[in-house]
Amino acid sequence: MPEGSPQSFFRAEVPPRPLSPSIIDRIAFSSDLMLGAFNAIQVCLKLRPDEHITLLAGEECMEVAAALVNQVKEVGASFSLITLESCCARPCKALPPALFTFLRRSQVSIFAAAALPGELPMRMQLTRFVNEHGLRHAHMVNITPQIMKEGMQADFFEVDALSTRLIERARRATYLRATSSGGSELSVSFSPSLKWVKTSGMITLEKWGNLPGGEIFTSPERVDGLFVVDGVVGDFLCSKYGDLKNTPLFIEIEDSRIRKVDCHDKLLLKDFLEYIRSDENSDRAGEFAIGTNLAVTRIIGNILQDEKIPGVHIAFGNPYPEHTGANWRSSTHIDCVGRDFDIWFEEEQIMRSGRFLI
Repeated sequence: MPEGSPQSFFRAEVPPRPLSPSIIDRIAFSSDLMLGAFNAIQVCLKLRPDEHITLLAGEECMEVAAALVNQVKEVGASFSLITLESCCARPCKALPPALFTFLRRSQVSIFAAAALPGELPMRMQLTRFVNEHGLRHAHMVNITPQIMKEGMQADFFEVDALSTRLIERARRATYLRATSSGGSELSVSFSPSLKWVKTSGMITLEKWGNLPGGEIFTSPERVDGLFVVDGVVGDFLCSKYGDLKNTPLFIEIEDSRIRKVDCHDKLLLKDFLEYIRSDENSDRAGEFAIGTNLAVTRIIGNILQDEKIPGVHIAFGNPYPEHTGANWRSSTHIDCVGRDFDIWFEEEQIMRSGRFLI
């Protein structure tokens, strides 16, 4: 059976079944997760009492899932909490069709699970579904209690206001220059045919969003220069290598393609090179983004939060064409985050040493 065929990966004999209320009530969670859960359910997703929400969670994220369900109950909405492990043998390469029955009954959904090698196609399948069926969807890949107590406790109204001011400037700019204390020297040009997108944490039908939110992004027309990745890399490499402050990746980019990569950690270098050689566009700069979550003040070694730190991150691979208008695709998407940036939109400096000037 071909790669990606659902029947070859999920347990067809065990259809997804939501956890019972009695089981959910026995899952303990710390009270200091409550503000982050409140922000997710009531501020970012704006869940209403007359709506149904489906939460798909990995067993490793059940404490966070229980805190989220607590806030769903506060709202009074109906819900289904389904473990990923009840749907498929992990790593899960495709979601079982039975799960979509629950999603079709929902207006809101959350994915909260660790990123395992080979699971990106499954997550891309899920986000395509929520796009096509108009769900307000929160993507919480690699969510942890620490992130619930840090990035998820942001004032998302403030993050949204900052992101709005920033994207207004971005949409007027034709090019950007960025440097960093680690040695990055980037030149980025933008096309009016490629859209800037705001994912500030306020999730709408227009665009599913990561939580914690806080970024603006586009698919760049062209990127050139040196990108010193002294923050983190994404997907499953993040949990394997964590904070790269002492072993940064040095990525030389020419006409949006990676031309050379170097790193003192040769195993990281090997894994990264294998990833960006997955398909013909895996080494192409598909996303250029600026983080805007003011509650994120340090790198913690987790891409879900670290890519929201005020500064620059670039993803190689899939350019989210359904949102940016890019005319190409990739089966992979790996975010790369740097530290302490200075940024100029044309001649206007909007960031110095990782702090916004607007």
